[in-house]
Amino acid sequence: MDVWDEQGWIRKEAIEFIDTMPVAPNPVIWRTLLAACHAHGELNLGERITKDLITNEPLQESNYVLLSSIYAKMSDWEKKTTIREAMGKKGIRKVPGSTMIELSDGIHEFVAGDKSHSEYPKINEMVDEMERKMRQAGYVATTSNVLLDIDEEDKEGALNTHSEKIAIAFALLKTPPGSLIRIVKNLRVCGDCHSATKLISLVYNREIVVRDRNRFHHFKDGLCSCRDFW
Repeated sequence: MDVWDEQGWIRKEAIEFIDTMPVAPNPVIWRTLLAACHAHGELNLGERITKDLITNEPLQESNYVLLSSIYAKMSDWEKKTTIREAMGKKGIRKVPGSTMIELSDGIHEFVAGDKSHSEYPKINEMVDEMERKMRQAGYVATTSNVLLDIDEEDKEGALNTHSEKIAIAFALLKTPPGSLIRIVKNLRVCGDCHSATKLISLVYNREIVVRDRNRFHHFKDGLCSCRDFW
């Protein structure tokens, strides 16, 4: 499925491939295609897939969240709100994103916008430093990953509070220069954090391994092992 995604063939060819599989496609395959729809803005196909997924898995929150993300990317805030309301009526809650890192003194877990850590001021300063250095290296925030109807400046600020960026900032503070960083994210890494982590690996000369909901990502020298498809 990733091959079709990489080449942008997520319409006729992908559906034909799935329809001719010798076994019935499972929800994992459909969600992979749905994630590709999100990446390429294929709203109509994404809607079709989600309806099938919701029929088979009416309580699986990730199906609703992926479709909501597609609507947000297309700036269709009315439909995004409708999806969120449907989740509420069914008692389905979006799982909060969190990122964990294990160091010599134990496991540290961060959530988006986390200010609870005892070293928050230093972590926040490092996040700001990371952003400055990334921008010097060509970073442009992917504000379409912010699923809120707010202005661009606020969206950029929201991206800096994502849990994986906070965890990486903490790792840069607490681990020796040049050492490997390993973190675990409970959800799929968003496109902006993925782009940012590639640049962080280059700017700080670090290898960074991220395990998210979908796969392992190995960032090194500004590149990722997933080749930007996950």
